[in-house]
Amino acid sequence: MALACLVALAAAAGSVARYAIDIAIQRNHHRTGLPWGTFVINMTGSFVLGLVTGLAAHHGLGADPTAILGIGLCGGYTTWSALTWETWSLAEQGRLGAATANVLGSLAVGVAAGAAGLGLALL
Repeated sequence: MALACLVALAAAAGSVARYAIDIAIQRNHHRTGLPWGTFVINMTGSFVLGLVTGLAAHHGLGADPTAILGIGLCGGYTTWSALTWETWSLAEQGRLGAATANVLGSLAVGVAAGAAGLGLALL
């Protein structure tokens, strides 16, 4: 039960961080009409999750800290639903190129960011 509470607290912290970072990024990049906040959040979250995974797999990070950081913090911080909604919104606006770039770019850069985090853990 204590672990579940810690995961929940980490998820809450991650979601508050996501909201604050998204607001800050969108405030500075709102004219582009692209969801840069969600992109940055998902990429940094992918990096951190890769790092946590690498630390767990290769440096003995325990199951509890892995769950708290991976499931809780990264799960609360990153957002597939916002990526989906924002991509759909771009498509509805007739911006099919931007919608496609949002999905493909997010997937490609997200995998690369996760791999970079994992690679950092291997050092």
